Parts: sequence; C-alpha cells; structure tokens
Amino acid sequence: METSLSDFAGTLVLVGAGKMGGAMLEGWHRLGLKFDNIVALEPQPSPEIITLGQRGLRINPALDTIAATAIVIAVKPQVAAQVVPPLGRLVRDDTVAISIMAGRTLAFLERSLPARTAVVRAMPNTPAAIGRGITVAVANARVNDAQRQLADTLLRAVGAVEWIGDEALMDAVTAVSGSGPAYVFLLAESLARAGAAAGLPAELAARLARATVAGAGELLHRSALDAATLRQNVTSPGGTTAAALEVLMAADGLDPVMRQAVAAATRRGRELAG
Repeated sequence: METSLSDFAGTLVLVGAGKMGGAMLEGWHRLGLKFDNIVALEPQPSPEIITLGQRGLRINPALDTIAATAIVIAVKPQVAAQVVPPLGRLVRDDTVAISIMAGRTLAFLERSLPARTAVVRAMPNTPAAIGRGITVAVANARVNDAQRQLADTLLRAVGAVEWIGDEALMDAVTAVSGSGPAYVFLLAESLARAGAAAGLPAELAARLARATVAGAGELLHRSALDAATLRQNVTSPGGTTAAALEVLMAADGLDPVMRQAVAAATRRGRELAG
C-alpha cells in the first residue's frame, strides 16, 4: 500500500525536471502531494512542466525565497559539481537532500553541501519512468528517522525501495538493478536473433521475443513464486524448454557470463566514483 503525501506541508525542491524528475513529479502528485508544495529548478522546462506551473508548481524561483524540507537532485552526474554547491542556500536544519545521480557518493554530496546536511544517496533504474522501478538508498549519519521515512515515501513514488547500510554495496547495486534493464533488453534482442536464425521472419521473431520477455517479466512481478519456481513450472521433463535450459544452465552457460558482466559493471562503477 502506497504512503500518502497529502499531509506534506513543507516545500519539496526538485532539481532537474527531465524524464526521471518528471516521472517523480507525476508519482508525488499521484500520492497526494499538491503542486503548491513543489519547486522545480530546471533551466529548460518542458511544455509539460510549464503547464504544471499553471497548477501551482513554482518553476525556477530565486533560491533565496525557498526554505526546503527536502531537495531531490535529479540532474546528470556530469553537471553535479556546478549544480549541487549552490543548493546549499536552500538547506535548513531539518532539510534532507536526496540524490539520484549515478556514481555521486555521499562524500561528494557532503563536500558540496553545508556540513550539517542530512543526505540520502539513491540509485533508481529506468523502469522508474513508468512507476515500476526499483531504487536502492543509503543515508548518511545525519539522517533522522523522520527524514528517512520522507525519503522512502518520495522514492516509492516511482517503484519499490530497498535500503542498505554500507555504501560500498552501491556499485554492485548499480551493476544489478541500475544497469540490469539493459541486460533484459539484450535478452530480447538475442532471443529475436535466435528465432530468425531458426527460420522465423525477423519481424515476427522480434515481436515474439518482445512480448515474451515483457509478459514473463509481468508474470514474475505479479507472482508470489520465486524465479526458479516459475522456471520449473514452465519446464516439462524431456521437453523443448528442458532442451534449451540444458544449454543455458550448462557450466559455461548463462550464469558465468552474467557473473562476469555484473563484475565488470561493478568494477567500472568503482572506477567512475574514483
């Protein structure tokens, strides 16, 4: 059951109202948050964001006029060094800053904001754009229980949320859930190519692969069963699925390749974080 934001009486500042920021705006409004309580800082607001300004959303007011209860930073990490330090002017004693910038550590955020700032680092993934994301979050020592609950509620507007206590795990998180959608899309591509190689018209193979991956993902989402049980339920002994799984589950099959892929992404995440 989703937590309501209808009782939120403070000021929420969204820094960066692009695709992900826009999805969060929609999610917050769905949870009952009034646009009157939201400020959007976006140098190039889309027509959709401008329209929300007519419904109470404050767009690009002077920073000195804002007392932020929460700041959600949703800009690209490449511009973080320029964008984040000026946000210190918005920070009050009870402000929590929530970053969804990939690769930007708690240490970076703490250096860039006033020393007292409560900071949450979060890693959503691209399905958050349709409200079906998974976000992993970690808080610094200054985040109190109320701020953590607020951050959790704000992040749940675009999907499920998991919390970790060790920020060092964030590189592996990024490798699994952050980069993971690309692996699934590649699976659909690969399945389509294999279907075409087996004799199907390429366009039909692509449609079958797309619908199969999407449908199986939805079944996994809705089912209380784990992935292994769902797999077993599809597999008849000695049948066609079993023949395919013998290849995919062999010692040199999917598992070692996926381990290598996730390890490579984890290493790269550490390199990018410095």
